[in-house]
Amino acid sequence: MRDLFKKYWPVIRFLLLFLGTYSVLSALYFGYISWSKGGSYYPDFSTHLIAVQTESVLAALGYEPALQVDPQLPMLRVLLYGKYVGNINEGCNALSIMVLFVSFIIAFAQKFKKTFLYILSGLALIYATNIIRIVILSIALYKYPEQSEFLHDIVFPGIIYGMVFILWLIWVRNISRANNE
Repeated sequence: MRDLFKKYWPVIRFLLLFLGTYSVLSALYFGYISWSKGGSYYPDFSTHLIAVQTESVLAALGYEPALQVDPQLPMLRVLLYGKYVGNINEGCNALSIMVLFVSFIIAFAQKFKKTFLYILSGLALIYATNIIRIVILSIALYKYPEQSEFLHDIVFPGIIYGMVFILWLIWVRNISRANNE
C-alpha cells in the first residue's frame, strides 16, 4: 500500500490541492454572493461592476447602451438603442471561472512568487476578456438576434473557457520546461 501511495503521490497531491483550493474558494464565493445580495449594488457588487463596465465600453465604441434592473430576477438587462439584447446575471461575472483557474494553478504550484504573479496576471486577463466577451455578445445579439442561442450558449462560453484552457496549457508547459532544465 505504501508503495502504491508513493508511486501515485503526484496525482494524489494534485487532486488534494485542486479539490481543497476549489472547495475553499467556492465556499468563499458563495458566501460572498449571499453577503453581497441586498446591498447597494444590484444584484451583487461584482455582477453590477461587470455590467457598468460593459456599458462603458459599449458607449466608448459609439453605441447607446443602457442597463435596466430586472424586477423579477437578480439580473440587469442590457439595452442597445433602447432594444433589449440580453441579461447580465451572477454567472456573467466570471468569478466561478476564476475560482477554477486559480485552483488548477495552485494544484501545479511552483515557487510562490511565480505562481502568485501568474495567478494575478491570469485573473486580470480573464476579467478583461470577460468584459470584451459580453460587449461583443451584446453587439452580436443586437445585430443577429436570431443567432442568440448559438452565440450565448456555444460561441461566447467557448471564448472564456478557451482562454482559461490556454492559460492552463501555458502554465503546465512552463512547469515542464522548468523541471527539465
